[in-house]
Amino acid sequence: MKFACTLVLAIGAALLIVPTGIGPATAQEPALSQKLNAYIGCINRLSERSYDSRRRYFSWVSKNGPTGKERIIYGLYTIYDTTDCKKKVEQANAMEPRDATLETSASNYAEAVGILEGLLKEADDYYTQENYKDDKMAKGRAMHPRLIAAWDAFASADQKLRSGIDELQDVMAAQRIAEIERTEGIKDRYHIEAVMLSAKRLMRVQSASKPDIAAIGKALEDYEAIVKATETFAEENKGTKIGSSFVNASKSFLTTAKQLMRRVRDKVPYSQGDKMMLDAGGGWMVEGSPARLTRDYNQLVGSYNQGGRF
Repeated sequence: MKFACTLVLAIGAALLIVPTGIGPATAQEPALSQKLNAYIGCINRLSERSYDSRRRYFSWVSKNGPTGKERIIYGLYTIYDTTDCKKKVEQANAMEPRDATLETSASNYAEAVGILEGLLKEADDYYTQENYKDDKMAKGRAMHPRLIAAWDAFASADQKLRSGIDELQDVMAAQRIAEIERTEGIKDRYHIEAVMLSAKRLMRVQSASKPDIAAIGKALEDYEAIVKATETFAEENKGTKIGSSFVNASKSFLTTAKQLMRRVRDKVPYSQGDKMMLDAGGGWMVEGSPARLTRDYNQLVGSYNQGGRF
């Protein structure tokens, strides 16, 4: 198993959420993990593609909608079938422990992404079949406000569900790390779990709509400290199960997080070339960009899931 040129990280753009249920568990944690993982599965399967579809659309359409006079008409992307997500959300919502707020957020997510799926398919058929050549883009103009509303509703539901999951995962992770320290000491598992929790907290403060430089600085300081401690432990313990790829991924994320913090703090503008890459979907190639941070965080998550942990 496995969040336009702006300095604010759009966490929903491509961010994976780490599944729960790893490490020693509290009495209630297995059931809660199963519940949360159903929600996380929806996000990790559907959210990135949904945001990619919006970016694809606005790569050729202005905020006022299509006119039919665009130099290139790319259309947009469809998303995966949402039926399975809706079914799993319904099943998870019936599980203990009950949490009305989180369950409502999950239901709203499933509804919003389901509506988006149908509308994107309708729009994709229209643009793929070039029907705008027959109606002078009349349907394209009519669909534009519907698409905007659907994407906005989805993004709102996505963020609320992520926030609810984040809060519970943080509590569970802190409890798990404390239990690891108590039963195993500050060794392999402790370092790996601590890195992931700290990375997630750093990602969150850097994705705030109004970045708090002091909060980002504190999160960076905490993350850098655990990364250094983890690297030192790995170097001093040849039998460690902390993989070099995990250490390298954690350091790459640290580097990009610092670059983004400096760009925000010092109000460093993007170059024209950077802007072109950001607008073309190649923001991950721009140092200190939100897209680069998302890419590096997802690579850290991938390393964690594929062997950086027990």
